[in-house]
Amino acid sequence: MSKKTDQALGMRTSITRRDLIHDAALATLAAAFAPASLAASLAAVSSESPPSAKDYPPVRTGLRGSHPGAFEAAHALAREGKGFPEPQDTGENYDLVIVGAGISGLATAHYYRERFGQHARILLIENHDDFGGHAKRNEFHQGGRMVLSMGGTHNLEWWNFSDTVNAFLDEHDVDVKAMRGRMDFEYGHSAPNSPAMWFDDETFGDTRLLNNCDLGKRLDHAMIDLMPISQEGRESLKQFYREPQDIFEDKDEDEREVYLRSISYTEFLRLHGGLTEDAIALFAKLQHGSWGLEIRALSAMEGMESGAPGKHLTGGDWKTEGRNYPVAMWPDGNASLARLQVARLIPEVAPGTTADNVALAKFDYDALDQAESPARLRLSSTVVNVTNTENGTDVTYFADGRTFRVRSKHCVLACYHSIIPHLCPQLPETQREALAYQVKHPLLLSNVLIRNTDALDKLGIDAVACPGRLHARLFTFRGINNGGYEHDIDDSGPVSLIFWGTISPPPEAVDLKSQLRASRATMLGLSFEDYEREIRTVLDGLLGPAGFDVQKDVLAITVNRWPHGYAYEYLDLWDEDYAAGEAPHEIARQSFGNIAIANADAGASAYTHVAIDQAFRAVQELG
Repeated sequence: MSKKTDQALGMRTSITRRDLIHDAALATLAAAFAPASLAASLAAVSSESPPSAKDYPPVRTGLRGSHPGAFEAAHALAREGKGFPEPQDTGENYDLVIVGAGISGLATAHYYRERFGQHARILLIENHDDFGGHAKRNEFHQGGRMVLSMGGTHNLEWWNFSDTVNAFLDEHDVDVKAMRGRMDFEYGHSAPNSPAMWFDDETFGDTRLLNNCDLGKRLDHAMIDLMPISQEGRESLKQFYREPQDIFEDKDEDEREVYLRSISYTEFLRLHGGLTEDAIALFAKLQHGSWGLEIRALSAMEGMESGAPGKHLTGGDWKTEGRNYPVAMWPDGNASLARLQVARLIPEVAPGTTADNVALAKFDYDALDQAESPARLRLSSTVVNVTNTENGTDVTYFADGRTFRVRSKHCVLACYHSIIPHLCPQLPETQREALAYQVKHPLLLSNVLIRNTDALDKLGIDAVACPGRLHARLFTFRGINNGGYEHDIDDSGPVSLIFWGTISPPPEAVDLKSQLRASRATMLGLSFEDYEREIRTVLDGLLGPAGFDVQKDVLAITVNRWPHGYAYEYLDLWDEDYAAGEAPHEIARQSFGNIAIANADAGASAYTHVAIDQAFRAVQELG
């Protein structure tokens, strides 16, 4: 695969390349801190292309997720310590202001009404241009019909639901078991030769597609011999994928667990699997999607519990019962759950919306923030200060280059933990330290609408691991017929091809938080063109030989980058085994005066049901 020019890769085709709000958002932010003359010129620039109230964010392509315009004010506050102009008092008074309109923030509004009455005045303030937080809806129309895809949070792990969450879904008429019955999607495992592994020549010196190649299952010698790594590396893999044995037969169960939780998974491969460094590198990105980190950050026990191979060396065997992760899903991920919540909270936005039609329901974004509505949702507004007052709270936010203040009886912070000390500088130092402890895991989901799946079908694949590339894995997204939407598993296109993972940190980033911060910095430093070039290069090298025309067959690209993605979860190698009530997230989430905290961080677990549980807890803490 020779390196192609941008023109040969189709980089100059007419698909939407970037969010139009980018320059306007940066201009309005700069204007807030600029001298009057410069502020006037910047305001003139921003007025040329601001997003109107009639815009429909789910159809925007280009750089999404934490998109340009959503984070600059927060970075100015947290990274640069900048102040904001004196706020204009809007004269608005609410019972509750919620900072963040993701799953947890929306659930907070539900529970607040449940506790304090259906007529409670509620304002949700969201820094992104769409609601749902990480539950981002990606909606394509370039292929002649609507094709939905997920841009972030996407699973309902219903078997872990609390009674609180089950009741919440019942109240929204969500039947997860019925949803399961209308799903054929298996994360790209349905094609006869999937999952596959693709080796690119830029990384490995050769281009090879190996069908039915899954590092989590026992590989035969013939498959290993095809891998373009060193001869020593191939031989070490053959030795690793051997008959089951128990290398710890002299240790009891407790001793084994203590040991396996004390060493990294990669060290386990090195010491006990006998793998060479180039062989170990093949495993590096196995957990990029599901954990949002390098597998070297996991202990040997955590790696194997997550599906990485190695149990055959500890008394287990190679028998597999198939993939047993029976999640329920909507065709836009959990964006449909956010839409259900908004439709119930503000019925004028989408009248008649139910769990049976939510994926197709039309949403009127003009109706989100109407003065006559008891509940309002204000987008593209970044909260920069929350203060307790004698009568409640003052909440200051930044939008359209200006600073505003609203007042409320209560405030719930449904944003991520590490920003909260900057919003509430009066918090006790112990709580501020606890809030800063949790560093979120960066997450990347790039959706590519392709004309058809002809090349994939010719190769017999719909899921591919790419150990040498930016995105660790890609798969087709179809076969989820929920919320009124239908997309058959055998439909050849147009279809969304999802590139899923995170970004590898440099080797010198040793400890976990250094790895996460380095990944975040790289993610933020890449332009949309960088992501697009990478995606087109992979598609050309992987599918080009089967007839895919990278210039014509790519219809749209949406890059959902989440520098602050998955909630921080405590890991064997990096965190203490805290006593109940003493873990950082438990200290961090404590209410403070009229302010409570609700988010997945508050549960130290990156799941939708955790976000809902934490919303319920936060509302109960309000006086």
